[in-house]
Amino acid sequence: MAMSGGSDDGSPMMEMNMTPLIDVLLVLLIMFIITIPVATHAINIDLPAPNPNPNQPEVDPITNKVVITEDNQILWNGEPLDQEGLRYNLQQSLALPVEPELQFEPMANASYDLSARVLTEIKNSGATKFGFVGNEQYRTFDCGGCAGLQAAE
Repeated sequence: MAMSGGSDDGSPMMEMNMTPLIDVLLVLLIMFIITIPVATHAINIDLPAPNPNPNQPEVDPITNKVVITEDNQILWNGEPLDQEGLRYNLQQSLALPVEPELQFEPMANASYDLSARVLTEIKNSGATKFGFVGNEQYRTFDCGGCAGLQAAE
């Protein structure tokens, strides 16, 4: 392996040795990767398993709908309530002989924090018949001003 230490005439070497710089940068990169915290914020919800026999008719009990509005209200079947009321209604619905279906629908600009607290409350209640509804309204997106962009294409 040949190495150059400059010219034989005694002039200084004009090129910078990049190997130590690259080594330091790689060590810093590895340190940054190791020290980045792992994202652990998650809400685990046990969703019902799909029916293996679709021909068998399912019992249609009373359906309760929880809606989170844009102005941070919790609606239970259209009636506003607080988190204590939500907890009470969940306990009452689970005390019925047949657990009613619980549908959750946050509005488009609803608070994520309130939605997360409501989902945590539902999970802690032990509800097993739970589903998200209203997602189909977000499938088609009309941005209003996009019509001019589409016409220009």
